[in-house]
Amino acid sequence: MKNKFLCFCASVANPNLRKQILFMFFVAFFCEANAQAPKSYTSSEILLQLKKLNVLGSVLYVAAHPDDENTRLLAYLANEKLYRTGYLSLTRGDGGQNLIGDEQGVDLGLIRTQELLAARRIDGAEQFFSRAYDFGYSKSPEEAMKFWGHDKILSDVVWVIRKFRPDVIITRFPTTGEGGHGHHTASAILAGEAFDAAADPTKFPEQLTQGLTVWQAKRILWNTFNFGATNTQGNDQFKMECGDYNPILGKSYGEIAAASRSQHKSQGFGVPAQRGSVIEYLKIIKGTAPVYDLFDEVDVSWKRTADPALANTINKLIEKFDVSHPEKSVPALVDLYKKMETAPSISPEGGGKADDYWKQQKLNALKDIIQNCSGLFMDATTNTQFAIPNDSLKINLVVNNRSGANILSADAHMDTEYIIFDQLKKNTNSVQTYTMFLRPGTKLTQPYWLQNPMEKGSFNVTDQQLIGRAENDPFSVEFSMMIEGKEFKFTKPIRYKYTDPVKGELYQPVNIIPAFSVRSIPKLGVNNKLNDWEVKSFRDKNTFRSYVKTVNSGTIVGYNNDTVLAKGQIIKLFDKPHISEVPLYDKTQYYTYHDTLFQENGSPYLRLHQIDYDHIPSIVYTQPEVFTSKEFDLKIEGNFVGYIPGAGDKIPEALVAMGYKVVTLKESDMKAANLKQFDAIVTGVRAYNTNEWMNNVYSELMDYVKEGGVLLVQYNTSNQIGPVKAKISPYPFNISRNRITDEEAKVNFLIPDHAALNHPNKITEKDFDGWIQERSIYHAEKIDTAYKAIFSMKDPGEQEQNGSLIIANYGKGRFVYTGLVFFRELPAGVPGAYRLFANLIANKRNKYIK
Repeated sequence: MKNKFLCFCASVANPNLRKQILFMFFVAFFCEANAQAPKSYTSSEILLQLKKLNVLGSVLYVAAHPDDENTRLLAYLANEKLYRTGYLSLTRGDGGQNLIGDEQGVDLGLIRTQELLAARRIDGAEQFFSRAYDFGYSKSPEEAMKFWGHDKILSDVVWVIRKFRPDVIITRFPTTGEGGHGHHTASAILAGEAFDAAADPTKFPEQLTQGLTVWQAKRILWNTFNFGATNTQGNDQFKMECGDYNPILGKSYGEIAAASRSQHKSQGFGVPAQRGSVIEYLKIIKGTAPVYDLFDEVDVSWKRTADPALANTINKLIEKFDVSHPEKSVPALVDLYKKMETAPSISPEGGGKADDYWKQQKLNALKDIIQNCSGLFMDATTNTQFAIPNDSLKINLVVNNRSGANILSADAHMDTEYIIFDQLKKNTNSVQTYTMFLRPGTKLTQPYWLQNPMEKGSFNVTDQQLIGRAENDPFSVEFSMMIEGKEFKFTKPIRYKYTDPVKGELYQPVNIIPAFSVRSIPKLGVNNKLNDWEVKSFRDKNTFRSYVKTVNSGTIVGYNNDTVLAKGQIIKLFDKPHISEVPLYDKTQYYTYHDTLFQENGSPYLRLHQIDYDHIPSIVYTQPEVFTSKEFDLKIEGNFVGYIPGAGDKIPEALVAMGYKVVTLKESDMKAANLKQFDAIVTGVRAYNTNEWMNNVYSELMDYVKEGGVLLVQYNTSNQIGPVKAKISPYPFNISRNRITDEEAKVNFLIPDHAALNHPNKITEKDFDGWIQERSIYHAEKIDTAYKAIFSMKDPGEQEQNGSLIIANYGKGRFVYTGLVFFRELPAGVPGAYRLFANLIANKRNKYIK
């Protein structure tokens, strides 16, 4: 890369410009920024922004999940072709697997949303979502669209198209199924339908009352691929060279793409940087096929919207841009802003209302460039991450005119007040402090798609303007100042700033949270009518009053606490068990009941959920806290279980709820004298993918089984993302990608008298009622004859599979491998999953049939 860059520099005739480009390269290549910190742009980045002002074209990429997108193509379109580039992911990836923790469902979707936003900050594209919920692997688009609600998600795609107004739409997957996953195929089908529907005023006409108009993209193409044994690329398709090197950024698009894709850390998608030529292939789906350029027959110049002379003005600005002193461009940039603001808009061909869309887009971009060139620093921070309604929040406001540009009379607007700053001297912090009172009833921090209870298959978002957005607008302040005699307003987030002794200065979002947070201990009870509540206060001198209500019987349990709590104080409400009116059950029935902690006014207290990982901002949301107890017939045999963590699951909590004592094991614990105390050892999901040390303890684990122990191994993957790093079993088998996605698939008992189905719990078809999302994943195949396959099942239209659960005797003990999704079913409280799991780890080998 260095040699190629130096060759480029040598080809530049102007020696001053050559020095400037060298300077930009080193700044862009070596400087990294904390994603939450105020962003300062290098001269190279500003130069790219200036060039982008003259390109009035946009492209929308559409797929199903976070990590489906082609980051190289996005990076190329955004930074080489300079198009406004967006990625619409239909889902937030809620139903995927998690390589970094135990979050599932909406929690995982929140993580993957932030990972996508981190990726977009690197490749330069924008991020959009529909309301579709990722319910896990699907084998048909029909199932996906039925679950989501076809018309609802189609309307979302149409909304994003009408709002983003892409000239070209690209899908990652085809409509014909080569993408494998049903969600993938559904994303292509919906994109194709939306291509037409967005231009039809009779389709979703209510959107046209929300400030939008119909929009017809020029073409929609499929970005074909060569994945493993599936090669859909062909010489008759449109080709684009996307491996180019960008000397302004100092990186090739393969390098940018790798950094972007590696943000999908929860999916284990870290990849090496790629350099060299890469051809992307695109197949026309609808519209006219491109011949010479992806944007054939699309005018991306200023002719499409306003005064074409603006292009010449922008070109002159670029010519005179001084990377050592970008502030010198500020006067000309402000003049350009005034010209652009007053330039007449051109009516579309055939007449009609003048279109200001691109003019407004470029005015917004130009305002950012003016800020970046001036080196203007604006910051709004607090010394606390949490704010409480009916309480005050101290906000520190800083403005610094670092370059000494002509900037006067700065102020900040919060609520109905204006905070005036002193005269802005060059490179001097002007500081003001404002104490904001958060009125009672101030909205709590809550991702907009979680504000209402979810509908089947999709999120319930009632505000049309929020649909498509990646996240909420942050808690913010508006700065205003005169730059070269023109008033500009900048909205900046209010952030919590602190210093870590290792990581340095860090920023996190400020979250508005309830005065009290409650949590049930435990969250889920098994055959246990007793639970405790823990309450934490976030504000001084709060009086806490509560009731506990048993939802299923509608009775209020007699508990009225009247305690004044200090900030940070934690209390447990029930020193003695409380009594809930719960119906008795018999061994043929399952019962579920719930306890919710209510305020005196009848509304539930909320639990504060916080998700923290170094690579994404801290995530906070709330939901009513509910204790759930499952009442069903459950017997266990043995009481001491060792657990080896993997990628993350909640199996240990489920084992404790069943009545086991659980100890977490690490490599140093794998000694025969220590292992022999355990009735069973359970490995977490992907334990053999994530723990390289498992290979070092293979002999110890096999000896443990041989001497009478039970080793249950949950699913592992065997692919480029999660290769098995250790030997697993006493007898050979392979791990496949086979799975059963239908959670209601009929389960056939292959060996009805096997103890796994009979001891200590009699397993019947009823035990597979109420399973969620799927039955099993990553089945065993090519199994040794020493194993017994216990079940067979199939998805609609497929052959029976028998690799979801295999068991083998080894010495005095037994080995179990299972792809059954216990990591989903046990936290969900599925009774049959508990009963079957208890059988699998019951430690009485003589009950098993050889």
